[in-house]
Amino acid sequence: MKLHLNKADEVLLIRGYLEDQITIGNDTYRSSLIISPRELIDDWHPRTLTDLSQEDFELMLRMNPEVVLLGTGGRIIFPSGSITLPLIQRSVGLEVMDTAAACRTYNILANEGRNVVACLIIEASESSAQIV
Repeated sequence: MKLHLNKADEVLLIRGYLEDQITIGNDTYRSSLIISPRELIDDWHPRTLTDLSQEDFELMLRMNPEVVLLGTGGRIIFPSGSITLPLIQRSVGLEVMDTAAACRTYNILANEGRNVVACLIIEASESSAQIV
């Protein structure tokens, strides 16, 4: 797992999104990732919602979010309540949306200074551009 720390005065923001990639700063990522305003985990393993486990949500909690955004790929798919139990136990909000919407929502909340974590599933598929 690669962890990228950002400079204290900079916020990590998503500059662009395609179905098979996300651009953060000057770098493009082609696999699922977790991003917060100060940290980036760019080799998060899930490629679909069915790959998610309780351990993934425990990893998100290490970033101390007030809200977690789960981008589930090209369409909204809700995870089972049993795997989101770590968030429920810590009273952390979970918003599930498609990955494009999660990217846009993340940028808004991060720019507001909120402690948001976005977990973005990138599924390999035919690309179609979307602006964040």
